[in-house]
Amino acid sequence: MSAPSLVVRLGSWAELAAEAGPIRFEVFVEEQKVPAEMELDEFDALSCHALALLDGQPVGTGRLLADGHIGRMAVLAGWRGQGVGAALLQALIDEAGRRGMAQLALSAQTHALGFYRRFGFLPEGEVYEEAGLPHQVMTRRG
Repeated sequence: MSAPSLVVRLGSWAELAAEAGPIRFEVFVEEQKVPAEMELDEFDALSCHALALLDGQPVGTGRLLADGHIGRMAVLAGWRGQGVGAALLQALIDEAGRRGMAQLALSAQTHALGFYRRFGFLPEGEVYEEAGLPHQVMTRRG
């Protein structure tokens, strides 16, 4: 039996919303109780989105804004801890590099700080609350 095939596709919200949207809704709204009206925003249409497909099934997503912010990182619960988030984040970091972005930033849920540190992101400032969840700003150069 071969290992599952993990592919990350990049595209616009128009191209990926049908597959990425339900993942975000399940993770943020259903699981983490983020208000549905906060989950989608005006930045979706302006961002580069990443969609992780495991044997063709959508299992994770994230986005890169034009200002270098990475956000809306979400992996379905059954696929966490299997490299999906790492593949998504690396694809977004690589795309930022192709776009010449010298600094990246993100707002990490505090339970994920260690994950982002492994990719060179460093915490800045104080922990704050967003959508009822503790977050920390993190940045990465180059």
